[in-house]
Amino acid sequence: MTKKLHIALLFGGNSSEHDVSKRSAHNIYDALDRNKYDVSVFMFTKDGFLLGNEDSMKIFNGADEETVVAEATKGVDFSNPLANIQNLSEVRDVDVFYPVIHGNMGEDGTVQGLFRLLDKPWIGSGIASSAISFDKDLTKQLLTYHGIRNTKYVVITPENKDELTYAKCSQKLGRMLFVKPARQGSSVGIHRVDNETAFNDAVADALQYDYKVLIEECIKNPREVECSVLGNQHPQVSKLGAVTVPEDDEFYDYNNKFVDASGVTFTMPVDLPADLAKEIQNMALQAFKVLGNRGMARMDFLVDENNVPYLGEPNTLPGFTNISLYPQLWEVSGIKYSALIDRLIQLAIDEYNDNAKLHYDFIKLGEEHVGKKIYRE
Repeated sequence: MTKKLHIALLFGGNSSEHDVSKRSAHNIYDALDRNKYDVSVFMFTKDGFLLGNEDSMKIFNGADEETVVAEATKGVDFSNPLANIQNLSEVRDVDVFYPVIHGNMGEDGTVQGLFRLLDKPWIGSGIASSAISFDKDLTKQLLTYHGIRNTKYVVITPENKDELTYAKCSQKLGRMLFVKPARQGSSVGIHRVDNETAFNDAVADALQYDYKVLIEECIKNPREVECSVLGNQHPQVSKLGAVTVPEDDEFYDYNNKFVDASGVTFTMPVDLPADLAKEIQNMALQAFKVLGNRGMARMDFLVDENNVPYLGEPNTLPGFTNISLYPQLWEVSGIKYSALIDRLIQLAIDEYNDNAKLHYDFIKLGEEHVGKKIYRE
């Protein structure tokens, strides 16, 4: 009998998607085949403390999070710089880490660096790829360099914010503008503005979340189209889906996503002209490769009134709730939820094994090199 793999789900975190992360992790936990996997769960609190499996399971089973966290952190010596991750001592026999942490800490390369130090496979992109993909400015620079269409923009920082006024930005990008923190998720800190007062207020708000703020052109009457990507060096794309927000709403914002989604319509798959659908899928594949993504990503697009697609941004750890777009798009493309998870675990092992063949010390030409251990397939 094949030995079962031990999967460690890490979820929670200090981003605005903390509760979404909990729901995603719970769905993944329920879907993991116990004939194939042993599963442990570890929650990062909103303060960055990693709970052990037992306390994390209490929260999974409905216990009040604040109560569990207060009890778990009682007596912890936080003067110890490793206090926040002291419960990692429980995960020494883990085969694959499955991060389900959206936004800050999960998608920005932080937790991926931890997995690298632990020398364990993990699901999703690597450190550099995660960090670049989470930074809208760096992402757009790479997309533009490689000819992948995206919206025009400028970057405001505390140093140049007095110089880049609404008048200057609107002259270059148009009267209607989007203001976005460069490294933030969930549409937090994003504003659509069309005058100087609103622009100044939006920049001030966005600078609370990041020291880089994108001022981006606004596509007229756009449709929001999504594409899921799965794989490592040879990724595949799903069928496409569309998101339609209520007519009175300016864009797919935090409220639509997490507070009241009752007016939002998801169409999967969406019926688009064949040449447009193919162009979007090709752009998604090209972006995935250019950004060095691994495992999975959801690529978000805007399609203008002339059927011209613009790549918005990648999401390297998309949601996995029952209504999340990434797994739903694979469902309509022929891959069931549990089978998708199996694929992601195998991709994580494949990526680890590929990297195990690399050497980081000096090897003389012709010498035999013995790499790291290879995880079982």
